[in-house]
Amino acid sequence: MKKIALTIILGICVSGFVSAQKSKKSTAKNSKPTIEAPKAIENKIEIATDGLPKIKFVEETHDFGNIKEGTQATFEFKFMNTGNAPLILESVQASCGCTTPEWSREPIAPGHSGKVIATYNSASRPGPFTKTITVKYNGALDTNTNYLTIKGMVEAAPAAPTTPVLVPTPNN
Repeated sequence: MKKIALTIILGICVSGFVSAQKSKKSTAKNSKPTIEAPKAIENKIEIATDGLPKIKFVEETHDFGNIKEGTQATFEFKFMNTGNAPLILESVQASCGCTTPEWSREPIAPGHSGKVIATYNSASRPGPFTKTITVKYNGALDTNTNYLTIKGMVEAAPAAPTTPVLVPTPNN
């Protein structure tokens, strides 16, 4: 949405600049144009977008494939701050209690990386699973949330063998 607004504003300013240049040719040589030069417009756009962190994950979905029941399946989601201000992960929450997230808690400088580690506890959870981790950070309000996904299939543990129960029979 912001890109569209900036494009429209830039288009209006550039067309105004072109109109001013045309009218400048038709008026006296010492008259001043009423629209700023394009360099000033570019500087205003740069100032409007400076100071925002941006997060870029290497991957946002991980498939564990088949895992054995009882396994603590762990994956490290790596990310980089591609913005130009320190990035702070404000909250990292799993969609349920069977998934535990850990994350970089210190501010991540522009150009540096961090991680979100997701651990899925498969104990007593045979069958397919898909879990989400919601990551909120200090970026622009319309883009400050990312969703990470882990999925896989938990293979049921083999049933423990039961010992036969001997029932005494009466002697006749």
